[in-house]
Amino acid sequence: MDRKSKVERKTKETTITVKLALDGNGTYNVSTGIPFFDHMLELFSKHGFFNLEVKAKGDIDVDHHHTIEDVGIAMGKGLKEALANFEGIKRYGYVVIPMDEALCMLAIDIGGRPNFVLKGRLHGKIGTLDVEVIKEFFKGFVNEAKCSLHINIMYGENLHHRVEAIFKAFGKALREAVTKDKQIKGALSTKGML
Repeated sequence: MDRKSKVERKTKETTITVKLALDGNGTYNVSTGIPFFDHMLELFSKHGFFNLEVKAKGDIDVDHHHTIEDVGIAMGKGLKEALANFEGIKRYGYVVIPMDEALCMLAIDIGGRPNFVLKGRLHGKIGTLDVEVIKEFFKGFVNEAKCSLHINIMYGENLHHRVEAIFKAFGKALREAVTKDKQIKGALSTKGML
């Protein structure tokens, strides 16, 4: 069974299409109108071995918030659709990723309950992007994917390096969590379902 999804989201503020293939090779085609955000999604795809296509048009002349949040919502929905009731997957993924002087720890549980925790500094601008809005991407993703995501930016002076470490860690930890394990029958839970 192919673990793929296609999600289209259209609001008064954004028009977004996301195609996600979980069992890919890290190929990507990303266009959101926000170059730094595109680069972060490409890193996620490459380091997680997910095939990812994102086409987004939003009111970025007003703010980047709506576009970034809605891409997160669409990607989270796409992940949930690509995973048949979370069956047969390892469920948990965690990684510690260095990016030069920055270090990020990230853990994810695809457990059916949305929860997002971010520790560490995520303030400032990279180009025209207010980096704080990256939080909205992860909130949108978590709420739709029904997963628990913990990000700890342990240290790092360079803002670009801190954010890059997050997205590389996100790809690698999610790859671990969605990996199938033949020992796991159904969902990995004593409840029998997630």
